[in-house]
Amino acid sequence: MKFLHTSDWHVGKTLKGRNRLDEQRAVLAEIVRIARKEPFDAILVAGDLYETSAPSAAAQELVVKALMALRETGAEVLAIAGNHDHAATFEAYRPLLRAAGIHLSGDPRPVADGGVVSFDARSTGERVNVAVLPFLSQRYAVRAAELLAGTPADNVGEYDQRVRDIVDHLKSGFTDGAVNLVMAHLTVTGGTLGGGERAAQSIFEYHVPATAFGAEPHYVALGHLHRRQSLPAACPVHYSGSPFAVDFGEQDNTSVVLAVEVTPATPAKITDIPLTAGRRLRTVHGTVAELTARAGEFGEDYLRVYVREATRAGLREEVQEALPNALEIRIDPEFAAPVTTSGAERAVADRSPGELFASFCAERAIEDKRVQSLFARLHDEETSGV
Repeated sequence: MKFLHTSDWHVGKTLKGRNRLDEQRAVLAEIVRIARKEPFDAILVAGDLYETSAPSAAAQELVVKALMALRETGAEVLAIAGNHDHAATFEAYRPLLRAAGIHLSGDPRPVADGGVVSFDARSTGERVNVAVLPFLSQRYAVRAAELLAGTPADNVGEYDQRVRDIVDHLKSGFTDGAVNLVMAHLTVTGGTLGGGERAAQSIFEYHVPATAFGAEPHYVALGHLHRRQSLPAACPVHYSGSPFAVDFGEQDNTSVVLAVEVTPATPAKITDIPLTAGRRLRTVHGTVAELTARAGEFGEDYLRVYVREATRAGLREEVQEALPNALEIRIDPEFAAPVTTSGAERAVADRSPGELFASFCAERAIEDKRVQSLFARLHDEETSGV
């Protein structure tokens, strides 16, 4: 039987104020075309369908239409909430989309209540069991472990142990003679960030070792990290990555979806299927004259520009006139006048909130990493709305 694995669509994502909905529509249309070419038994969408927890009506329409188009191929469609998605909204729409043949999961559920989605593969008639694990925040992991695995609330186990307990419970829904899969939205220890993830929900206490999945699953379909990668484990553990570059930190990533072939008795065979509909992001350097002369080679790429000249009035306008797709324009550090505060080596405007808070802690001899971890988590929660 055959499955298509994708994740991290981030529909509604803008870049430096530029609306990318048309680009995202083209990317999802490309995924639908791939799904129509072969008789996939199921499409697995491993979280972060949206960029924000309160997506626009246009973003919601695009995602729903994409899910329905995937379902129209005859494949089962399973999607889970990621850390960017609003789990409660997913749960509210769950019955409606189920009526359309789409399995949507916002919250972790017990095996008997949708925690494992089971169906017969249209290609072989054999049983498929998919354990679904949407994103778990630190706070919700405690409640979920109590609900699903019976782990007491006063258990001092860390986040990864709670996730292990939940995965163990979900695997109790696996059956012999079937293909048993896990689909989850989380960070596996040793995974490489793609460049556009929310730091506090990807690092610190949020790591889960690949050993948490055990040897029973035929395949583990992951979302959350935006770079396509596999992790060493007792079973195949793969991130499909985002189907387009979400931010400039991902400009060198390869965008793919994964075709997974497997039988109850044989290991999974994974094939990368390239995606080309997303616009390329690139970082370029040069004087205004040099960049203007190269404008033709950049095509429709979105650009981050480092100007190799000292700042002057009208410089930004000159660059934007020559390069309409320049979304970020900076002076190359070699030519930038030093603008610092409190003896800092970098300009405040060029530093992230996390870096500024780290400097604040260093100035006051606060060396407890838990404080920075808490700041990063709270900053992400406040700015993301989740």
